[in-house]
Amino acid sequence: MTTWRGRAGVLRAIKEPFSIEEVHLLPLDPHRVAVKTHASPFCSTDVKNWKGKLYKIPPTILGHASIGEVVEVGSAVSGIRVGQRVVVPGTPECGVCYYCGIGEPWQCGELFDLGGIYPDIASGDDGARISCAGCVGGYAEYMSISGNQVFPVESDLDSDVLSMLGCGISTGVGSVFNVAQVQPGESVAIVGAGHLGLWMLQAARLAGAGSVTVVEPHAERLALAGSLGADVLVDPGSTPEEAAEALAAVRAATGGRGADVVLEAAGPAVSQSFAVQASRRGGRTVLTGFEIGGATLPLPQVETALQSRRILSSQNGQVHMKSDLQRYTGLLERGLLDAAPILTRRYPIEELDLARDRSGSLDDVCGVIVFDH
Repeated sequence: MTTWRGRAGVLRAIKEPFSIEEVHLLPLDPHRVAVKTHASPFCSTDVKNWKGKLYKIPPTILGHASIGEVVEVGSAVSGIRVGQRVVVPGTPECGVCYYCGIGEPWQCGELFDLGGIYPDIASGDDGARISCAGCVGGYAEYMSISGNQVFPVESDLDSDVLSMLGCGISTGVGSVFNVAQVQPGESVAIVGAGHLGLWMLQAARLAGAGSVTVVEPHAERLALAGSLGADVLVDPGSTPEEAAEALAAVRAATGGRGADVVLEAAGPAVSQSFAVQASRRGGRTVLTGFEIGGATLPLPQVETALQSRRILSSQNGQVHMKSDLQRYTGLLERGLLDAAPILTRRYPIEELDLARDRSGSLDDVCGVIVFDH
């Protein structure tokens, strides 16, 4: 059995700089694989994790999606071999829990039944056990991952691009294809133009949306949405009066009704309430964001209860990684999905704090932590 040692960005304390240090992977459990990390996107979720808003317990390694090369396979793992390039998404597919058994692997119990207590996968030089937040721990040179959470990918595309398949692409594109099931000619509104919203925009165009309206307060991101094909750009402002004007603008762009499909990719509860109100009677709203653990969502009662609106949840785009992964990879390979405007900057692990700060300040749409390979 090999001992894997490499650099990692360890969250040793909430709101403190990441500790960039050498860690040792613990001896490999028979059901796990060791993966040498190629690239891991820095998602805005980990800004919240760093601030302690989602109850992660230090010491832990953040980073909930990644791509890398398998370097060791546990004795109980089948179908995975050393040398394969694999995507590590935010959600496993164990195939045996209740949710996998009813065809809903995006709620796999191997992750969600843990209650936020994630496996210890490494130790520091001080002997402290270090967990992998979200069961991934992608901000590290080596990962210890369940055999149910690695998916081989065949592609000549660079790993920094393919790393986004495990979170941004799966959630954004899956929200359009799998959850909302956008039909040709339907009107779509997208609330939020970060990496999720921009993947949604591209997917909505692929689905044949008749019109796409994007609602986003950040001027550069709104302009980027325009360059990617949004028909109507709306700044929601920062006051209730401005939000009301923005809602009127969305409705005006859709014959006064509201959009057939509204995709929320912003996070704050007020944005999700806005998204529901921006849909037409009988329309579909897909929610993907969250603000802080324990937050609640106020909804307008008449519009929600009496006007046949459907509110849908999208965990990881409700993808089936074993079937959707290669399909989405093909869209990237053929240029039907374009990562270039979204992948803002690449960072070595030593610049993990900078990646966090630029994500939090919205200077990056999506930064990616890259490792030598």
